[in-house]
Amino acid sequence: MKAPPPEPDVPVVVGVDGSEAALRAVDWAADEAALRGAPLRLVYAARWGRYEGAALARDLEGPPERVDAVDIVDSAARRARRRRTELRLAVVTVPEEPEYALVRESRTAALLVTGTRGRGGIAEALLGSVSLTVAGHTHCPMTVVRPGHDHRIRPHGRVVVGVGDGPATAAAVRFAAEEARRRGAVLEAVRAWRQPARETPDTPLAGGEHLRGAHELRAAEVLDKALGEVPAGVVTHRRTAEGHIRTVLADASYAADLLVVGAERRHRPAGHLGRVVHGVLHRSACPVAVVPGPE
Repeated sequence: MKAPPPEPDVPVVVGVDGSEAALRAVDWAADEAALRGAPLRLVYAARWGRYEGAALARDLEGPPERVDAVDIVDSAARRARRRRTELRLAVVTVPEEPEYALVRESRTAALLVTGTRGRGGIAEALLGSVSLTVAGHTHCPMTVVRPGHDHRIRPHGRVVVGVGDGPATAAAVRFAAEEARRRGAVLEAVRAWRQPARETPDTPLAGGEHLRGAHELRAAEVLDKALGEVPAGVVTHRRTAEGHIRTVLADASYAADLLVVGAERRHRPAGHLGRVVHGVLHRSACPVAVVPGPE
């Protein structure tokens, strides 16, 4: 696995909407852009035309939502510059639904970053609809930053990647290895395994342990293959765990700065993330990077 060549002019794109969640995403995106030596592109998108009144728009020399948009992107730009003074920065406002605008931006981005916020009560754990929709259609890796993701204050020095069976795994491992290299972090590759119910009849303990060992050995072999081309200099840890992959990865996220998962696209309806990606996006204790596989 070769490290990707530097692309200093390919931007990190972050969606902003004036919320605290989006400002946390700006912080993350600014740090990422600085790590990559890449420009940061702040994008605000909204359908102003649905809300504007003609008379008021003339008085303000434009739709009132456009005035708000300028304030939003200016505030986000000031925050990004305070955090990383060396950034090359661009701001964009577009009269379009944010889902469409961000997916289009992902075609020419190195990384897309969004924030998301809970909606109160039991729904606090639910992911925002914009982030979820964009994650299902993004053309580049996408990082989703949820409330409470404060690893920058106390970094763990660990990037976790889930190793699956599909073609997206290779892309996810490449991305995770490069993220670990940039941060000087450990790359931890996790493979979950489960013993099928049909393989657990009333047999002596030794027979059951043999079956468990066989599944765990296969999981370890998959990990070795997935990490076979990680660049030298990236410290890697391999870990197999019995259980459902969504639960295993969510648990691993508590000791990680970033959780990376591949999003399989083949044989699935457009925009369908799959249960594993959908689950970790809702439950992860750290930011989640969704890396799209081949279409």
